[in-house]
Amino acid sequence: MSVFEDRESGSGAAVRVGAEPVEVASVGRRRTFTAEYKRRILDEADRAGPGELGLLLRREGLYSSHLSNWRTRRSGMTSKSRVKKASGKSGTDRRLEKDNAKLKLKLAKAEAMLELQKKAAPIWAMEDERSETDS
Repeated sequence: MSVFEDRESGSGAAVRVGAEPVEVASVGRRRTFTAEYKRRILDEADRAGPGELGLLLRREGLYSSHLSNWRTRRSGMTSKSRVKKASGKSGTDRRLEKDNAKLKLKLAKAEAMLELQKKAAPIWAMEDERSETDS
């Protein structure tokens, strides 16, 4: 018999651990914890001595990040990833302002080139007149 074997019911797979097969759920679900459970675990964690915190986490099947998140929420602070900057301008507005600035710069360069051409036109005309008289 293999380590994994399908059940006829299709509800999951059986994993042979030692002599007893263990049922494994086919679809994972996110665990939810009650506020009372979180408070109880946090109180135990706060009272835990050296090395006892790891035992608590293993016993309850929790991660240290659970405790960190719960402590943050207990203190009334919000995590930085959830806080949205209040800049007053949306990303689209900032992009449009940037595009507008680029276009204004292009316009200024084009106007400067036109002014240069206007000033250079008489000089080009003088060179054309000289080449005609030289021939």
